[in-house]
Amino acid sequence: MLAVLSAALMVVDARLELLKPMRSQMGLVLTPFYWMANLPVRVGDGVAEQFTSRSSLLAENEKLKAESLLMQRRLQKLAALTEQNVRLRELLNSAALVDEKVLVGELIGVDPNPFTHRILIDKGSKDGVFLGQPVLDARGLMGQVVEVMPYTARVLLLTDTTHSIPVQVNRNGLRAIASGTGNPERLELRHVADTADIKEGDLLVSSGLGQRFPAGYPVATVKEVIHDSGQPFAIVRAVPTAALNRSRYMLLVFSDTRSPEQRAIDSGEAQEKADQQSGQQAGEQQSTVPAAGAPDAAPAPATPTAPAAATPLPASPATPTSPANRGGAH
Repeated sequence: MLAVLSAALMVVDARLELLKPMRSQMGLVLTPFYWMANLPVRVGDGVAEQFTSRSSLLAENEKLKAESLLMQRRLQKLAALTEQNVRLRELLNSAALVDEKVLVGELIGVDPNPFTHRILIDKGSKDGVFLGQPVLDARGLMGQVVEVMPYTARVLLLTDTTHSIPVQVNRNGLRAIASGTGNPERLELRHVADTADIKEGDLLVSSGLGQRFPAGYPVATVKEVIHDSGQPFAIVRAVPTAALNRSRYMLLVFSDTRSPEQRAIDSGEAQEKADQQSGQQAGEQQSTVPAAGAPDAAPAPATPTAPAAATPLPASPATPTSPANRGGAH
């Protein structure tokens, strides 16, 4: 009877949506058990950190200082590039590209099924997590949220056989679709023409097509390109940039959820404000020009102190130069 009941529940769960609320509530009940199961790992990490030697800490400190200097140098160049990007977007009358908001999550479970690549994180609907939300680590994209519970969520990784993501080659903008293979260290590009300009070492970034993943994030690096003269498409294999089977902490990205119409409206309002500010600045500049020339005209009232015979002389050459007299002559 238990076997029949289990089979019936699996069929109902696969065919219908009736058990999703129950699964969500069960996830809420099982959250303390996930926390308790993860407690030994937390305790072990804490003990290991307490007994770390002083020499290793000093070496790590020096290394971090060097990396901090390098990152500060890159940040200085990045600031200039960001400002240049903003100016170019203003010239194109495009909406400004704002930095996405992120939420830090921690891995608390892994799906034991070897044929699916899913993980469980400690953030849920109470934290604002939503279905389809992109997830990335310090190296690149990891996947997207496929199930949300009150305090936890399940993430489908890029390498799952049911997952695909639109990408483009960072070197030349060539677009393709990267699909999971079931191997945590391999992706495949589908339907890439045999004559396409793609080679080993190319960086693949998210293209933003489909409005699911934000554009510009690293996805994978091309590892192998196989050309077969008898096949219309090349075989392209890539390695994910994210540490899918090693990352413990990850970021959940909150992208710009505005519709294209709202973005166009906001862009028009921003452009109108910019035009008004430029007009005000131009008016202020024009108003300052006569004020600067006022000291030159101040000595003019001093002419009555001169002899009366000399007063008509400076007035006669000044009359032809005035714009009103020129217009009357024409």
